[in-house]
Amino acid sequence: MQTIDTDTVKQYLLSLQDDICRQLAKEESSGQPFLEDSWEREQGGGGRSRVLEGGAVFEKAGVNFSHVFGDGLPKSATAHRPELEGRSFQAMGVSLVIHPRNPMVPTSHANVRFFIAEKEGEDPVWWFGGGFDLTPYYGFEEDCVHWHQTAKAACDPFGEEVYSRYKKWCDEYFFLKHRNETRGVGGLFFDDLNEWEYEKCFAFMRSVGDAYIQAYLPIVQKRKSLLYTELQREFQLYRRGRYVEFNLVYDRGTLFGLQTGGRTESILMSLPSLVSWKYDWQPEPGSEEEKLYTHFLGARDWI
Repeated sequence: MQTIDTDTVKQYLLSLQDDICRQLAKEESSGQPFLEDSWEREQGGGGRSRVLEGGAVFEKAGVNFSHVFGDGLPKSATAHRPELEGRSFQAMGVSLVIHPRNPMVPTSHANVRFFIAEKEGEDPVWWFGGGFDLTPYYGFEEDCVHWHQTAKAACDPFGEEVYSRYKKWCDEYFFLKHRNETRGVGGLFFDDLNEWEYEKCFAFMRSVGDAYIQAYLPIVQKRKSLLYTELQREFQLYRRGRYVEFNLVYDRGTLFGLQTGGRTESILMSLPSLVSWKYDWQPEPGSEEEKLYTHFLGARDWI
């Protein structure tokens, strides 16, 4: 029987949160700090939320750690795994969303998580999940290539087919069905990972978690000082609406957190401070805004 070491997973996740916040804070030229908010929930467990708002580089950056547990999973949280209903569970992870101020810098999201459900007299059911994805407003080909090359490098030690499988899953998962468009240019997405032995699955989650900042920081550094117009800023706020729509309608993590009594403020920290919707808006033909739709959005091989 495999040894499931939840304490080691938790310590990795806490150190990942520390490292990502430290590196993002170094890029924030205003000196605006991450504010930390530790919280507990009545049903068991809690978390450590860190949010930076109103920065010169990052308009809103949230990096959350949570570790929640309970005696019985509700039906609402086990719709696709009914055999888990009523089991005691632990769920822990780091989830982050970065909304930059400059529309030339893409929004990014990353998440790594571990879940275990136990019942006396039966083997535990566990899995890892996570990934990262990029949502540009104005596309730069070299940024997308770098993002996907870093994702592939994180996957390659675990099998030559791993990147293509989880890249495809990301394109399919971060898809707004009601808009018939992808949220961005993709990356990696995996869930329910337990097909390998435990240590290999844990190592893969760490590889993905560690790769995120290597993928995102060079893009931020390259684009954060570029000039932009008020029109480009308006387009950024409009496109942020897609982010809100996806997180509130489709995102598994958001739904699981709300269904299991998680802290609402921490769950919804992924939403941008400013966002707009326009009725039946269409980009000008031949514009850079139209190019986002025609050239960057949609499933594409970037490598």
